[in-house]
Amino acid sequence: MVEDGEAERARLLAAAREGDHDAFAALVAPYRRGLHLHCYRMLGSVDQAEEALQETLVRAWRGLGGYQGRAPLHHWLHKIATMACLRAVERRGRLPVVSAEIAHLQPYPDVLIDEVDPALVAERREEVALAFVAALQLLPPAQRAAVILREVLCWSAAEVATLLQISVPAVNSLLQRGRAALRSGPERPRRPLIDYERRLLRQFVQAWERCDLDGLAALLRQDVVLRMPPEEVEISGRAAVTRFFATEPAGGRLELIRLVEAGANGQPALAAYLPDQTGDCRGFGIMVLSATPQGISEIIGFPDPALFRWFGLPLTAPV
Repeated sequence: MVEDGEAERARLLAAAREGDHDAFAALVAPYRRGLHLHCYRMLGSVDQAEEALQETLVRAWRGLGGYQGRAPLHHWLHKIATMACLRAVERRGRLPVVSAEIAHLQPYPDVLIDEVDPALVAERREEVALAFVAALQLLPPAQRAAVILREVLCWSAAEVATLLQISVPAVNSLLQRGRAALRSGPERPRRPLIDYERRLLRQFVQAWERCDLDGLAALLRQDVVLRMPPEEVEISGRAAVTRFFATEPAGGRLELIRLVEAGANGQPALAAYLPDQTGDCRGFGIMVLSATPQGISEIIGFPDPALFRWFGLPLTAPV
């Protein structure tokens, strides 16, 4: 079976080199989702990851004649994707200094992660956690690439050095500094909390629907943080976050907002629908929750209905 797969890849590669775009599409199809997730880690935005993926595929198509087969095809594609992402980061200009400044941050739907590797949503969730992706955005581009390629994709230091056109000691230095910066950030869950998170999510929705502010507060850690990209807003502490819920969303009338359970970055998430002038409940945004055994430690709200398409969610609340 393995030999049959290799023979089919060789056939598709030969046909693609002859200009058969359908063969090229079939050749790269198994790697598209993995490349998209790689670009997301590099860029922190699902929309920008899609743009980088499209650039990657165009450059791969045009440069296929230069692929010598010395490395696996997916390795070659990841090189192209990494360079596309580094160019995108350079176009942004100034790097954010703190998480609240990451205006481009977006959640990544679990339905897309599942297509790459279902284990990422369970045993290896730290590799897709929103806090991890946000922390990566604070690293200089070369550090970010070194961490992702070495720690997540398990490339050798020599392979990373070739890609970045630096020495192996320079790669190790980048990795050391990148690891140190990530360790100084927020703690990431390193064991499955899936059953607990499901209960916590249900309790959150139930308290929300009852407008039970005390019930909501009880689910939050004392040091909980609420952020809302692209605004540089950071609300810290259980009392402050509870006060926000009591006054801001729909003027504090939480019962008007319908919540639908979702999943993002291997974490519990909620899609929020808000009635418009006609009374229809329209998509408003996505909330991603970070859970610990002591309660919810972080809530990141993304007030962007355009995200719903990535989650396969309708823009009007399902009946």
